[in-house]
Amino acid sequence: MSGAIVLVTGAAGSIGSEICRQLCRYKIHKLILLDQSETGLHDILNELDNSTGHAIDLSIELATIRDRDGIDRILDRHRPHFVYHAAAYKHVPILEQFPAQVVLTNVMGTKILADAAHRYGVRKFVMISTDKAVNPTNLMGASKRIAELYVNSLEGGEGTQFITTRFGNVLGSNGSVVPLFRQQIEKGGPVTVTHPEISRFFMTIPEASSLVIEASIMGTGGEIFVFDMGKPEKILDMARKMIQLAGFRPDIDIRIEFTGLRKGEKLHEELFKAEESPLPTHHPKIMIAQHRKPDHTFHDDLLELIHHARKFDGNDQEIRVLVQRMIPEFSQLNQDVPDEQLVNAAS
Repeated sequence: MSGAIVLVTGAAGSIGSEICRQLCRYKIHKLILLDQSETGLHDILNELDNSTGHAIDLSIELATIRDRDGIDRILDRHRPHFVYHAAAYKHVPILEQFPAQVVLTNVMGTKILADAAHRYGVRKFVMISTDKAVNPTNLMGASKRIAELYVNSLEGGEGTQFITTRFGNVLGSNGSVVPLFRQQIEKGGPVTVTHPEISRFFMTIPEASSLVIEASIMGTGGEIFVFDMGKPEKILDMARKMIQLAGFRPDIDIRIEFTGLRKGEKLHEELFKAEESPLPTHHPKIMIAQHRKPDHTFHDDLLELIHHARKFDGNDQEIRVLVQRMIPEFSQLNQDVPDEQLVNAAS
């Protein structure tokens, strides 16, 4: 990777910005930071400017991955060797309200970027996916699964090597439970947990970003790399630990309140589908998911889905039906929890 030109989308986000920081250690020639957040780009550019000492050519692109012509111009101008695609909408409850927007960014945006990478001779295209893409129960996860399938459908023959990395939650990312719990504790509570049994896989942002880069180096195209994130942790246990570390007693000084699962939210996430038997790699924390290629109707359905999202008229039923057709395992059924199961669950 030494001497390479690298483009990172979502460069102002939690994962994207950390990937940028770590890429600077590889003595790359040029780093292009792409994001639609002006303030975010300003902050990460200033940080990297101060830390790299101008040893690396830094460039910013204030742009959206939903702009096909704009993405073409950026790739034509910079001609990157590597693209790390971290830009995405990710907040499940919000995205359930805006199905067209999640399709336009997570699906159409990924397609625009991947197609451009192929046209402009990018060596490796690395997509950041999520455990929510496995047996998805929400539009965010389903959109990322569609993006996974599309990216891997492009693999074959010479040209760009398309690689996917899949992992769970990262500690301290924007909107995650850690900063939320910290804010709630500082205010004296209550600390809100959706369900007493809910659990998630967690990994630190630096570790996840390091594994993304490691997987991109070892990948030859067509792989879905899945990171070993250890055992899932109960969110309730995390809330209790954070309260104790802050010097308070759970349920006495700081109350824990259960709010109920949100629409599309799972009790437990998964890293592999049943048919994705994991294969080991030489790296102890990186596995490969054996996966299927999409069927012959996938690309036509994808174009139809994007068409409906672009002409969205407020009725999201067509979008949900199309997503269900493309991802048969997609289920919009939420695990409804009787209120009585939440009463005194912390005791």
